[in-house]
Amino acid sequence: MTAEGHLLFSIACAVFAKNAELTPVLAQGDWWHIVPSAVLTCLLPDIDHPKSFLGQRLKWISKPIARAFGHRGFTHSLLAVFGLLTLFYLKVPESWIVPADAIQGMVLGYLSHILADMLTPAGVPLLWPCRWRFRFPILAPQKGNQLERVLCMALFAYAVWMPQTLPENSAVRWSSQMINSLQFQFNRFINHQIEQ
Repeated sequence: MTAEGHLLFSIACAVFAKNAELTPVLAQGDWWHIVPSAVLTCLLPDIDHPKSFLGQRLKWISKPIARAFGHRGFTHSLLAVFGLLTLFYLKVPESWIVPADAIQGMVLGYLSHILADMLTPAGVPLLWPCRWRFRFPILAPQKGNQLERVLCMALFAYAVWMPQTLPENSAVRWSSQMINSLQFQFNRFINHQIEQ
């Protein structure tokens, strides 16, 4: 997927997550925290590719990561999300006030990139270091980014339309409960690390 596709997809995912109220923080969150935060991190997984939009600007980081893990390796996994979130919580000074909805927006942006890359034939190694690739190949790279645009705009339209017209469904409720459970476990882990 192109950088433009990832940007559009992250905005659509942020709108969907906020409107579907995937977490209480997102439900009460500020649009001006959630959407810009998602856009800020939506290109970050491609830091493992020196020719990517971000890789070209941060070659000194991109090249070593590309050599160590290759493209669509570690940075496209759930372990990377967990690692970056842990690093953020443990290393960002407490004097920096980062709203919870902005943090969840950043996670949304990163995850939206991984989800978008799952829509390509190459897929992503969600469970890295396990080499299994997870994919739902509906986007073909040789078709250009026109299909990406159409898909992203359709998702955006659905995200705006869905919550107002559909009753609460079990898939949204289940994912919300799963996210809340994972967030609780992650907070326990971080608190344990801080206490040590």
